[in-house]
Amino acid sequence: MSPPLDLAVVIPTFNEQGNVGRLISALDQALTGRNWEAIFVDDDSADGTADSARELGRIDRRVRVIQRIGRRGLASACVEGMCATAAPLVAVIDGDMQHDERLLPAMADALAADPTLDLVIGSRFVAGGGTGSWDRDRVAKSAFATRLSRHVLRSDVSDPMSGFFMIRTQTLRDLAPHLAAIGFKILLDILMASPRSLRFRELPYTFRTRQVGESKLDHVVAMEFLITLYDRMFGRVVPVRFAMFCLIGLIGVIPHMAVLGGLHFWLDAPFRAAQILATAVAMTFNFFLNNALTYRERRLKGAAELFGGWVSFCVACSIGAIANVGVADFLHDARAGAWVVPALAGIAVSAVWNYALSARFVWGRY
Repeated sequence: MSPPLDLAVVIPTFNEQGNVGRLISALDQALTGRNWEAIFVDDDSADGTADSARELGRIDRRVRVIQRIGRRGLASACVEGMCATAAPLVAVIDGDMQHDERLLPAMADALAADPTLDLVIGSRFVAGGGTGSWDRDRVAKSAFATRLSRHVLRSDVSDPMSGFFMIRTQTLRDLAPHLAAIGFKILLDILMASPRSLRFRELPYTFRTRQVGESKLDHVVAMEFLITLYDRMFGRVVPVRFAMFCLIGLIGVIPHMAVLGGLHFWLDAPFRAAQILATAVAMTFNFFLNNALTYRERRLKGAAELFGGWVSFCVACSIGAIANVGVADFLHDARAGAWVVPALAGIAVSAVWNYALSARFVWGRY
């Protein structure tokens, strides 16, 4: 009979094929003498990450794969992987080799030595840790996010943005139904979701430079961090996706009013025709921004998919657009030529309708 499983290492991946074998070899060295398993949770990578992990799994039963189809997101991938193990301890580590896997034994030992400890965090910001080769801009952004997170948490954790930690599996299972699983910062989600203050310990490590593959960080990561904070603070009152949709609709007022003002005020075009064209421009703008932000995990890609999604979005929002134009036109006539207030009123009337139908018929069908 084989000895019981001690530890699971969850590895969320997206296009990390070149790091699969390297990471398992590194874990094999770091966790010598321990009974462990690695669970790759892959968001249907186009580069064959899941296939490479499965090939390893054929010869190494410690390697398992969860290939997610039609859904994305690092936080939700971590939750699925952590809930899929029978090990009493579960760690999360990035698949890009930038976290130091050699810290895992010390994390497990800390949890074994103190039964009251809930989790151990790999920290870049305690004595002995570091951010490696980060440039000044990335350091500044991380420092700001860390300060904001600590203020919201009202906790003295030095690195709440860390993606490298180990937690008791039962603690995670208890919290799983309450996790938002939005964005990239699963540790922050765990800390904010717990009804009690989790007991933690931070161990230092230095963030490595990526050797294989390309960074997945982009401008949307910062937005998703703010989304996570919003969801925890206000999500029960106004759902985060609806708030994002409305925010983008508000931003869409800028191109809408620019087109309307340019055509009607500067070129003396009839208000109705200008409003129709401005609405079409704003709808197109809103579609692409919602695709990039509000529905990022279901983001449409490729010319055919984007065109089909844009057409569906326009059709789904057509009644909202008609209401927009009708209300604006009515108020424009009633207010004897005033155009700003009627235009804004038309936008507000169509917002809820546009959200409900686009969620169901545009991004909901992919």
